Amino acid sequence: MIVLDPTDESASAHREAIARPATLDGARVGLLDISKPRGDVFLDRLEALLAQRGVAVRRYVKPTFAKPMPPDLRREIAAECDVVISALAD
Repeated sequence: MIVLDPTDESASAHREAIARPATLDGARVGLLDISKPRGDVFLDRLEALLAQRGVAVRRYVKPTFAKPMPPDLRREIAAECDVVISALAD
């Protein structure tokens, strides 16, 4: 499997995909809105579905979809979440 990283790098770094958890039981799930239109609608529905299953959810918003995520936001999400789902909707 090849996973492509959409960030702009002069020389792309090789990154191994992290194994997905077998279950979300006990996981802290982050929902990241990258600020594209209607991404919040998708994440609202996903949050409701996860809540029905008792999954702990935290919401985050990227300032703009046009630029990489600010390092402070990246560190915050990494410290607070086990799994992150991004909304790439339009």
